Amino acid sequence: VSKQMLEQVLRELQPLCTAEQQFIKKFFQLSQDAADLQVLEVSVRTMSSPVPSAKGPTTQLLSEIFSCLEPELRGFLDVCNKVHPFSCLQVLVTLNDSVFEMWGSSSALSSSFLNTVLGNMLLLAKSSFNKCIGTLCKEIEEAKMPSKMKGGILPSVSCFEEFVNFSEEVFRTARRRGELDKAHLRLASSVFSSINSLPSANLKVNTDMVMMENFHHIHCFLCQKKIHCLEGKKREAKQRYSEHMEKYVIKYLGQPLEKLHHFFEGVKARVAQGVKEEEVSFQLAYSKQELRKVIEKYPGKEVKRALETLYRKIHKYLSPEENLLPVVWHAMEQEFIHQYQEFEDLIHRCYAGSGIAMDFTMEDLLSYFNSITLSN
Repeated sequence: VSKQMLEQVLRELQPLCTAEQQFIKKFFQLSQDAADLQVLEVSVRTMSSPVPSAKGPTTQLLSEIFSCLEPELRGFLDVCNKVHPFSCLQVLVTLNDSVFEMWGSSSALSSSFLNTVLGNMLLLAKSSFNKCIGTLCKEIEEAKMPSKMKGGILPSVSCFEEFVNFSEEVFRTARRRGELDKAHLRLASSVFSSINSLPSANLKVNTDMVMMENFHHIHCFLCQKKIHCLEGKKREAKQRYSEHMEKYVIKYLGQPLEKLHHFFEGVKARVAQGVKEEEVSFQLAYSKQELRKVIEKYPGKEVKRALETLYRKIHKYLSPEENLLPVVWHAMEQEFIHQYQEFEDLIHRCYAGSGIAMDFTMEDLLSYFNSITLSN
């Protein structure tokens, strides 16, 4: 509604000011003020404040006749900006389009006074828009995380999406979108910053999981929107989503085979320190007997049960709307296979000829994952 009212006011102002300006020129036999035109042309090109240093006689007279115009317009813009939290976007687009339409029209030369006034209003609209974006960025960066948050999409991400959806609709037919592109980049940086601050928020859930989901959500949203200025942010979101998924998977993977994992980390550390592979088993903590003890703790049935528990745990915490469970579970399987192969390789190299082997084979492991996937 404020958009239509503002457009109507601007439409009705132009013929009024143009007629008055033409009457003054004719009545007082004045030529077009060269200073007015020059200042106006420069101001429209550079989008700077179109206020001449010395007013020509026509502009001087119009300024006195319409002395209340600028204060009234300022008051009207204030009202328009208060209608909706993001009304300043609509005001900016409407004024921007009006100034350019007037400059392109045949009456532009005879309405330089009005263009000067509207140029000042446009600067005011830009200032309101920038203040609105600054406030939004601050809100996003300083948003407190709910203490009982279980995961899912953060309020800051939803706020960013809401703004982008609304602003893209408002600017759909706009002639210029430079201001909006700058705003999108500022807001995207604030959202990334708010996600990055999660580890310090002492959440009761795994922060890598929440960060993975939110970066994934932003990536999908930006893929759908196809906003040119946010291409870099889209790539960054994808990279961050992948990084946090890897951390999440690795952090949780140590658990089903935790003691085996620690044992072989110790073996690798000894080899890295210079102990020959064939001599590792002569070290008390990494003897064949110690290895057998650890392996006995992981019969196939127990491993399968541990994986089922892990699946339920991931299923419980991942938000259903992101549908990342199949992706995360597949990454878990790949990492688990990699870990199993590493254990087998270390047994083969450091405990050669001992006949020691894990209680379950690679085929068993694949069947565990397969049955868990199929039964859920």
